[in-house]
Amino acid sequence: MDKNNQIFDVIIVGGGIAGLTAAAYLTKENHRILLVEKEDECGGLVNSFEHNGFIFDGGIRALENAGVLFTMLRKLGIEIEFIPNNVSLGIRDDVITLQDENSLEDYKYLLSCYFPEFKDEISEIAAEMKKISSLMDIQYGIENPIFLDPIEDRKYFLTNVFPWMFKYLFTAFKMNALDFPVRDYLHQFTDNTALIDVISQHFFTDTPANFALSYLKLYLDYHYPMGGTGKFIQSLVNLIVKNKGTISTATEITEISPHKSTIRDNQNNTYRFNYLIWAADQKTLYRLIDNKITAPKVMDAMHEKQQLLKKAKGNNSILTLYIASCLPPSYFEEVASAHFFYTPTIAGDSIAGRIPIKKPRREKEKWLDKYLGNTTYEISFPVLRDATLAPPNKTGLIVSVLFDYSLTKEIQRNGWYDALKKRCEQKMITTLNNSIFPGLADSVEDVLSSTPLTIQEKAGTFQGAINGWSYSIENIPAENRLTRITNAVNTPFENIYQAGMWTYSPSGFPVALITGKLASDQISRKLKSLK
Repeated sequence: MDKNNQIFDVIIVGGGIAGLTAAAYLTKENHRILLVEKEDECGGLVNSFEHNGFIFDGGIRALENAGVLFTMLRKLGIEIEFIPNNVSLGIRDDVITLQDENSLEDYKYLLSCYFPEFKDEISEIAAEMKKISSLMDIQYGIENPIFLDPIEDRKYFLTNVFPWMFKYLFTAFKMNALDFPVRDYLHQFTDNTALIDVISQHFFTDTPANFALSYLKLYLDYHYPMGGTGKFIQSLVNLIVKNKGTISTATEITEISPHKSTIRDNQNNTYRFNYLIWAADQKTLYRLIDNKITAPKVMDAMHEKQQLLKKAKGNNSILTLYIASCLPPSYFEEVASAHFFYTPTIAGDSIAGRIPIKKPRREKEKWLDKYLGNTTYEISFPVLRDATLAPPNKTGLIVSVLFDYSLTKEIQRNGWYDALKKRCEQKMITTLNNSIFPGLADSVEDVLSSTPLTIQEKAGTFQGAINGWSYSIENIPAENRLTRITNAVNTPFENIYQAGMWTYSPSGFPVALITGKLASDQISRKLKSLK
């Protein structure tokens, strides 16, 4: 189908979660849409892939409901079989599995076993976690009204949503009051760096306390699609195609002209739109906009945004191993659940010191060994959820640690990027082999590595970030107030909206769904008013 110079009601750039959500809702309203994705397949940071009979999740390990996911699927008429995604937490040889809200007591006990002289401080921290989790429960403990219809769901609005709105506004202000780095927050209760590390080192640098300390609550809200996380993506793609939306993969946008309402791709095709939703990397959006804007207010707003973006950094990225093991699933199931956060020591990863980005190779290698020996590992076993996701009596492991983009880039410049991957593979496998999974090293049949550079290349995210903007920068170029999240999708241009992880901070899977829906709603209302 030749799309050159055709006019679409909406063109969506970016086939990740936000773009697919917007496309699904717009096609449901019978709007004529084109979804453009630069990769061969849609999905972005949510995908599954096959390797030698093993199915691995290439992005997030499970899907958080947050009062959004299941409501959205029901409203779109999509049926996916989900199973609970039980989460385990481990320190050294001890592992707990989160069952319900009372599991916070188990976590407190676990920490107290390893830091017995700090029991009082741990009790205070646990009390704060309980308080913050209760606030988060109000935020997410209802079907999100953004995904409901006030007429169709009138009874639910009257009995649930309207009473909830007052609680929401009250708690939103309380949550905003806790919007400062989790490590700084924990320092109010203890000066023990190792304890703070063990609690916080699997969160991104400077993650807000209101987000990080509610995670035990959020872990209980994770779910896994049978067949892998990619099943969710395929269901959205199928719906968009069924509703006569057009999806163009392997298509990269090279120019955006707001005043002409056109975009151009790398094959020199021009596409015309009434509205555009940019659900891709935000720096790319402002880099590709032509310089023919004449309205002074629009120019000023665009230049202000461009200046903010120049100083902005992406959030932490991750380094991931995809391990094919000949050990049976039962071996791992006896230790932990299908989603496992494991800390091999109580020294804390601060013991590794500052990241030696400009130091010699030997210093970098020493730092890597210390960091990977002491940081927290996120481990996922797809086959423990769905027995079809690995060959019989074998197990695929997805093992991730937070990892710095700048360090990875510097090592690539210095010419030992492949050696970095090999060293990390060996150290991570050895760490797990010598602690919680003895025998793992000898069982490895194959291993693949993904670094921040891999994520940047495959998903197109700035600096390989998987969670939007860095919390460390002074002026985040995105909305970060819960009470104003509806403004997050606006841009200086009347015919361009934005969605995805770069539009609101802190970001995550629910934010991608919400911003995709918000952008589609605003455009759908405008399109209907024209008819």
